[in-house]
Amino acid sequence: MNNHMHRTNRWIKRYARPLEAARWEALFGRGPKEKVLDYLSAFQNEDGGFGHGIEPDFQLPASSPMATWAASQVLTELNVSSKEPMLQQMVSYLLRSYDRQSGMWPSVVPEVNHFPHAPWWSWREGVQSNWMFNPAAELAGFLIDCSQRDTEAWETGVAGAVKAVEHLMSVSQMDFHEWQCFQNLLISLDKHKGHVHNLMPYGLDQVQSHLLALGENCFSQDPSEWGSGYGALPTDIISSPQHPLYANYKPLVLENIRYYLKTLKEEGIWDITWDWGDGTKAFAVAEQQWKGIMAVQRWKIIHAFQGEW
Repeated sequence: MNNHMHRTNRWIKRYARPLEAARWEALFGRGPKEKVLDYLSAFQNEDGGFGHGIEPDFQLPASSPMATWAASQVLTELNVSSKEPMLQQMVSYLLRSYDRQSGMWPSVVPEVNHFPHAPWWSWREGVQSNWMFNPAAELAGFLIDCSQRDTEAWETGVAGAVKAVEHLMSVSQMDFHEWQCFQNLLISLDKHKGHVHNLMPYGLDQVQSHLLALGENCFSQDPSEWGSGYGALPTDIISSPQHPLYANYKPLVLENIRYYLKTLKEEGIWDITWDWGDGTKAFAVAEQQWKGIMAVQRWKIIHAFQGEW
């Protein structure tokens, strides 16, 4: 495995975005997280939100909730203090862009259409129904995690979480991207359960049970299908041995890890399984950026299961 990782390390240093190179060093080397924050700040706008193609499939330079969510994942990955100025500026942006009536942040904004983007990011009237609480559920948890109780940020996070949970408990199936947002919301709610359990419309154990039932239907259990499209693999849902579904799917999850190592290309990265369908230079750039992002994410997963196989 060390040889495989060494090849990825070389590729990351040569071809990945500086942000992913800094994340790689912070996660697997001895790189400082301050360097990650420095590169992450390049994607932040004066309004506190993020843009500039931090999510490579849409190149909108202006702020959007989805791009801001992408930045929040990096901050969570590094366990950045809630006192970090960059994070506090994000909170201000999220408070301004929250829709109190729906409990959501808009997943797609109209301005996306004016810049290179994947077709699924195109904005049109009513498109929010395709995305629902992706990423709103996770952003609500992010606000709860990084704010003090009885502040506007805390109350907004709790209000968003209530709306999200009501939606979750009303559905019988869910896209895996939205499911991942709900899983991260539940992690946040569990951390603060002493203060939020009486505020939720359902008990957290009940919510978790329903979420896990939905999760079992989100990923492909047929290894012959893996890599042939954009569907979820087992480790997209079961991301560590501590996950409550791991015991039921351990052989399949470990087969997924072996699949990752088997399909690693000679240069140390994986091909992505989607494209924009337009053959543009913009997609070629996005594809390269995604290879770096995917390399970091998959090695995080492989490391999480180290010792299990």
